[in-house]
Amino acid sequence: MFCEGEASEPGYIKGLKRLPEIRANTSINIEIDPEQGVPLTLVKRAIERNRDDEVDECWCVFDVEWPKNHPNLREAIRLANDHGIRLAVSNPCFELWLILHFEDQTAFMSTDEAERRSRKLDGRPGKRIDADQYMRRRNIASQRAAFLAKRHAQHQTSFPADNPSFTMGDLLAAIEP
Repeated sequence: MFCEGEASEPGYIKGLKRLPEIRANTSINIEIDPEQGVPLTLVKRAIERNRDDEVDECWCVFDVEWPKNHPNLREAIRLANDHGIRLAVSNPCFELWLILHFEDQTAFMSTDEAERRSRKLDGRPGKRIDADQYMRRRNIASQRAAFLAKRHAQHQTSFPADNPSFTMGDLLAAIEP
């Protein structure tokens, strides 16, 4: 798994790795871009790593960011799809996924707003999370994310205008038995 962030995303994924049902069936390696790279950089690194016969699949976990989107988002997604790289994309940011563990979120959000709201809900002072408090709530977060996807499909809202949205539920479905 390739992450652009160095705190929230890896912390959450490490929490998943500690779960007995995942630890028993899945080996996960987390690579954090040392320069907190943009999505296109992560996808290119994942394509290189995916050539290794020991790697079953690669995932990139990255944000869209609002109001200023990451550059080359569409190219990163196209390249990932062309090379079999799986994506967990958060729109506007990973903190949306954290919010969905506690409550519904259907209104458009900026990155700053999502970060503030997420910290208020879990009580953390910064970016580092206590992943254990999220693990027992991950299924409801996946249901809420699926609802958002269904709602965007009904309204024919396409990427990147599909704020709020998140595909972390796809990653959970891929690694959970």
